[in-house]
Amino acid sequence: MNGVKRVYVEKKPEFAVQAKDLRHEIRGYLGIKTLDNVRILIRYDVENLSDDTFEKACNGIFSEPPVDVLYKEEFPIEEGNRVFSVEFLPGQFDQRADSAVQCVQFIKEDEKPVIKTATTYVVEGEITDEEFEAIKNHCINPVDSRETGMEKPETLVTVFDEPADVMIFDGFKDMAEDVLKELYDSLGLAMTFKDFLHIQKYFKEEEDRDPSMTEIRVLDTYWSDHCRHTTFSTELKEVTFGEGDYRAVIEGTYQQYLADHSEIFKGREDKFVCLMDLALMAMRKLKKEGKLDDQEESDEINACSIVVPVTVDGVEEEWLVNFKNETHNHPTEIEPFGGAATCLGGAIRDPLSGRTYVYQAMRVTGAADPTVSVKDTMKGKLPQKKLVREAAHGYSSYGNQIGLATGAVKEIYHPNYVAKRMEIGAVMGAAPRRAVIRETSDPGDIIILLGGRTGRDGCGGATGSSKVHTEESIETCGAEVQKGNPPTERKIQRLFRREEVSRLIKKCNDFGAGGVSVAIGELAAGLKVDLDKVPKKYAGLDGTEIAISESQERMAVVVDPKDVEEFMGYAKEENLEAVEVAVVTESPRLVLSWRGKEIVNLSRAFLDTNGAHQETAVAVDIPNKADSILTDKVEVDDVKEKWLDTLRDLNVCSQKGLVEMFDGSIGAGSVFMPHGGKYQMTETQAMVAKLPVLTGDCDTVTMMSYGFDPYLSSWSPYHGAVYAVTESVAKIVAAGGDYKKIRFTFQEYFRRMTEDPHRWSHPVTALLGAYSAQLGFGLPSIGGKDSMSGTFEDIDVPPTLVSFAVDVAKEKDIITPELKKAGNKLVWLRIDTDENDLPDYGKVMEQYGKFSDDIHSGRIVSAYVPDRHGVIAAVSKMAFGNGMGVKIEHNMDPRELFAPAFGDLIAEVPADKVGELRITYTVIGEVTDNGVFAYGNTVIALDEAVDAWKETLEKVFKTNSGAQDGPTAFFVAGKETEEGGLEEDGCFHAKKVHICSHKIAQPTVFIPVFPGTNCEYDSKKAFERAGAKVITKVFKNMDAADIVDSVGVFEKAINESQIIMFPGGFSAGDEPDGSAKFFATAFQNAKIKEAVQKLLNERDGLALGICNGFQALVKLGLVPNGAITGQTADSPTLTYNTIGRHISKMVYTKVVTNKSPWLQMAELGGVYTNPASHGEGRFVASNEWIGRLFANGQVATQYCDPEGNISMDEEWNVNGSYYAIEGITSPDGRVLGKMAHSERRGRSVAINIYGEQDMKIFESGVAYFK
Repeated sequence: MNGVKRVYVEKKPEFAVQAKDLRHEIRGYLGIKTLDNVRILIRYDVENLSDDTFEKACNGIFSEPPVDVLYKEEFPIEEGNRVFSVEFLPGQFDQRADSAVQCVQFIKEDEKPVIKTATTYVVEGEITDEEFEAIKNHCINPVDSRETGMEKPETLVTVFDEPADVMIFDGFKDMAEDVLKELYDSLGLAMTFKDFLHIQKYFKEEEDRDPSMTEIRVLDTYWSDHCRHTTFSTELKEVTFGEGDYRAVIEGTYQQYLADHSEIFKGREDKFVCLMDLALMAMRKLKKEGKLDDQEESDEINACSIVVPVTVDGVEEEWLVNFKNETHNHPTEIEPFGGAATCLGGAIRDPLSGRTYVYQAMRVTGAADPTVSVKDTMKGKLPQKKLVREAAHGYSSYGNQIGLATGAVKEIYHPNYVAKRMEIGAVMGAAPRRAVIRETSDPGDIIILLGGRTGRDGCGGATGSSKVHTEESIETCGAEVQKGNPPTERKIQRLFRREEVSRLIKKCNDFGAGGVSVAIGELAAGLKVDLDKVPKKYAGLDGTEIAISESQERMAVVVDPKDVEEFMGYAKEENLEAVEVAVVTESPRLVLSWRGKEIVNLSRAFLDTNGAHQETAVAVDIPNKADSILTDKVEVDDVKEKWLDTLRDLNVCSQKGLVEMFDGSIGAGSVFMPHGGKYQMTETQAMVAKLPVLTGDCDTVTMMSYGFDPYLSSWSPYHGAVYAVTESVAKIVAAGGDYKKIRFTFQEYFRRMTEDPHRWSHPVTALLGAYSAQLGFGLPSIGGKDSMSGTFEDIDVPPTLVSFAVDVAKEKDIITPELKKAGNKLVWLRIDTDENDLPDYGKVMEQYGKFSDDIHSGRIVSAYVPDRHGVIAAVSKMAFGNGMGVKIEHNMDPRELFAPAFGDLIAEVPADKVGELRITYTVIGEVTDNGVFAYGNTVIALDEAVDAWKETLEKVFKTNSGAQDGPTAFFVAGKETEEGGLEEDGCFHAKKVHICSHKIAQPTVFIPVFPGTNCEYDSKKAFERAGAKVITKVFKNMDAADIVDSVGVFEKAINESQIIMFPGGFSAGDEPDGSAKFFATAFQNAKIKEAVQKLLNERDGLALGICNGFQALVKLGLVPNGAITGQTADSPTLTYNTIGRHISKMVYTKVVTNKSPWLQMAELGGVYTNPASHGEGRFVASNEWIGRLFANGQVATQYCDPEGNISMDEEWNVNGSYYAIEGITSPDGRVLGKMAHSERRGRSVAINIYGEQDMKIFESGVAYFK
């Protein structure tokens, strides 16, 4: 047991995708051409592990024999090579080490190993010292990581010093102002000095004592801009308007707002004019007018919430639909992976704390040009290319792991986002209204802390995002960035989705900004919190740290004392840690105690003052027409050149390589895939999803779109906001939604406000624009998020108000944007605008209403909303998806075709229906199938247009790895056996199929749920639809007893079943470095292994594994061997996709055997399309193995193009699998593993994809037993 053991694990050269990518980056991006090669090794230091367990862990947990080489203690290195290692900073969550511990504990549950990981880089070539430093800087982000030496530590067990008592600021209440100012300056607070004086007054006059350090930090957090919207709540005095062409209309809107304010708040002196009031006033006014009758009324404000009537199995019931947008601009700027991951985590937690199930997300981001050279990076900043890629990796990693479909992804480029990146996550959640109880917290109620543990990560996140940032601040902010742990948040989702649990929760708050003090502090007026009970990631945290740490994935729930035991039992079933930490008191005070002493005792009234009252003057700058980008015509010298340049524009070009990193299909409810058409190249402009009804049939869908253009906003924040709202409405209309039911939520992101009245002009005018648009449409924004720190030194972000529009519709209402048929006409609906270049709302609504009628009457078959780049960009994108051509009418003025067309609509209309249209339109062209874009004498080949559209961001977000093509077919001549044989068509024709000897009317399927599993709901639904009975059980591993207990539960469930289904997900986050290791380790357990062998051998049962489940089957040996054998160095396996990232898109697969019971209802040689979503799906095996698999009919499915041609082209064979193999079986076909998600289908799912989605795998599996 004693001593630290060390291993290094390196991918074999042919699988070293990450190392190849890094080499390419260093040579290309850093320009170091003398670099020959890079090696990457993962280093594990392990302590407290017996030799026997350590040996087992080396073969299967730390390494995978087919793809890895494992070295003990040291690894070979050539002379002259340079080496460095990188580890996480102390206190940062290391998912790899955490998962390794979980896997190892499985081998022997009573051992308590300590594991630390690092990444070791070996650099080969003639590299100078300066170049070596540049390579290190590229690989190490100092915010969360540091370089570590090569020497092995004596021990890994950290001894934490006992923290000192919380300090009291002696003499604080009586300090002279200059001494107080000195103290204020030394503390690095986010609050103003005015707030600090306010605190002194309170402690002197009301408490008559000096405050503790914790009290000051808690108040700083409570009153931070992040928690209390301080900037948005600053009183606006003396608002003056400058001169300019639009002064009358902007000032007129302000006067209207003042009149509405006076009317709504008649006789209330406490209601003053501020940005927050301006943001909410349209909602208040429209509500008063009876135009907001669907909003859920509740004291709990977790997210925007509307009540929607839906029909489930023919019975009407009420559902809550929640939506929420969240930004993490500051954390993502300094640590892109963690910042973006927790942006999504935070967005999910808000509706989740409202007990709704979050089922779809949208990501809208802002960046500067990522294609520029690294040498152009500003000092104190990360290079844009690294920022955009790492942030996308962080957000997608979180969403993909928790199992959330990302329905739309869009990055907006503007040079001023170099000041600070914009990272927005917007999510949709829903639950039956009956399941959500909203009650008050009563004295005696218990507050339970649920989920993750508390650590140093995220101390000061709320205040950090509210501070001024400069080049120096980047180094001191590391602790402000939280690390996400999606498997834990997934467990909370599972728990809250159970109605019997949800009904026990009286109130709930998530640990967003501010940690324990705010999350629990907001649940009741009076509270007593025992910080000693808060579970910690490690020892050594003091009371202040425990009080304000924003560690992620934690919830605080209020439960009646009589329900505590029942609630704790449910939490245990879902493998979640739950602890009673606080009690609600009569007295309205927030009391926090630590080590038995009170360290915070503040009156609720004082906390609720939100700090000192802040005021400012505002000087509104007015834009001028001369600079406007809202023109009817733009200069066009050469149409072809302009057309191709438009397609190459950063804000028009393809972002497919970015979008495909995000799982768009999980939940089997995405009505659109993000890119549609036969070639998946028409980008959708709204996301649409079926309501996540657990059981029963329902045809309700939700829709969400966004609107915003930074160039328009930079000219006029007022017009920018008006057209952001209008564009978000138009996109809902274009997809078939009804504009009359839309609700908005806004994202405001502006430069930092100062004493200068002109700085306030941007948010004031933007909110006035949004105000006028809400009243114009008669549609309210019922929520939003403000971020007011978009400044770096002297650069400000563009004035940003993003409008998110949400609508509820029926499946039958929805249309998709890709062009459908040659001969159809293209028409342009232009909206009416007034003398101020603003929409004439009455006429716009009339046209949008008629547009919806035309869609629902079949007169419009596809539609698109053009933007600043005009009609041509829109028409081109519509054409790409199905590879259509377009002929533009020769009489169109080219200057109009490329001009901004905000709020307009382009529609595809069958030629015989044009005369029946209700909208006012201009025919601008027609759809052709000749593969060209034609206009007058200009002819552009479709391929040329597609290439132009794809090339701009290819180097940033690649869609092609440049990996070599390989062979696709494997013929084994004349080898026919009594089983059957491989024929000329490339398919194995079986002479006989295994017949079940243990028939049963309704087979039972066992679906195990491990930490990180996320496809269990979809898999269960697929089997139930096919007629099976399903058991799902969660594997518990909080402690040794849990593991023993779970093994027994799993063994029993397998013994009661005929089929085992290994579902998809990210077992333990697909760590340590490799997929499904936790899964595979669990099923190697002697008892579980025996139960599986009995099911297969004695009861003639079946097994199915999809995606992560296929990875588990391969690691166990169930495919291709048909038994749990484990893997050897030459076993077939699944490894990293050749493209080196997660890939999510629909794939076409061909069924090439009929030997398996699972494929009996599929057509041999038939082509099926299903979503793929994985990072490690590349099937690799030796030629000897591949020959054997083909000859024996064990290759089940192969990747192909839509016509059924087996292909090694990465467009179709998305992961670079050898011989394009997508799925394989055991020798007799009873065990099937495949990568593509056959379970993710249903009525109205992926309707913008062409081809048969149902391989009838589940039906075949059930029929086998009948």
